Amino acid sequence: MTVVLIYLAVGALAGLSAGLFGVGGGLVIVPALIYCFALQGVSSLVAVQLAVGTSLASIVFTSVSSVRAHQRHGNVDWPTWRLLAPGIAIGVVGGVALAASLPGERLKLVFGIFALLIAAQMAFGLSPSADRQLPARPQTLLAGGFIGFLSALFGIGGGSLTVPFLTWCNVKMQRAVATSAACGLPIAIVGALTNIIAGYGHSALPAWSSGFVYWPALLAIILCSTPCAKLGANLAQKLPARRLKQGFALFLLAVGSHFIYGAL
Repeated sequence: MTVVLIYLAVGALAGLSAGLFGVGGGLVIVPALIYCFALQGVSSLVAVQLAVGTSLASIVFTSVSSVRAHQRHGNVDWPTWRLLAPGIAIGVVGGVALAASLPGERLKLVFGIFALLIAAQMAFGLSPSADRQLPARPQTLLAGGFIGFLSALFGIGGGSLTVPFLTWCNVKMQRAVATSAACGLPIAIVGALTNIIAGYGHSALPAWSSGFVYWPALLAIILCSTPCAKLGANLAQKLPARRLKQGFALFLLAVGSHFIYGAL
């Protein structure tokens, strides 16, 4: 029961952070699940991969809700999505394959470095200037592959990568955010399925796992993340955005530093 309550809290925190900061809950879910799995005694051989795979599976449900909301306002740029999605799907398969092959401590080190980079971006408001148009199909396909690869490696929905890329290409912020949410669907669906396949039959997996997806955690996260995302979005309208992002950056700084220190 204690573990279930922790998973519910993880889902609530992930949804709240997504609504408040506009950053996918994967940056909260992955480190929280790694900690929870350690408490449960899950083998270190699979704990990080299980956290990443479960995070991607949870994003399937939050992405559907998010895309529906954005689509009601007509903000999803579906032609751009069609250019990015094939590359994203291919990149996701590569990212899952690499994550499955890395030792857990090495994967934690890579995640820690990524968390520090996102922390710096949020704390200092770093973003590329909008000084170019969306590139031709081959380059856009390649960009999608890069986004999908890193998203699958870290168990995130890709918003922290897709939004800067689209705004750099002169896509208006509202459309960039909405299209990024739509890009989270192929990341999450392909990522979840590939993680199930990649981890299938692994001897170190706990009960109630399908490959690198752990169902008790997934169901608890889904239950709380969507309503808390709506709450976070409402709070974001009332609280100072810059202070919020700096606060979340401090959280990522602590998580990233802890993972890097533990892996070295």
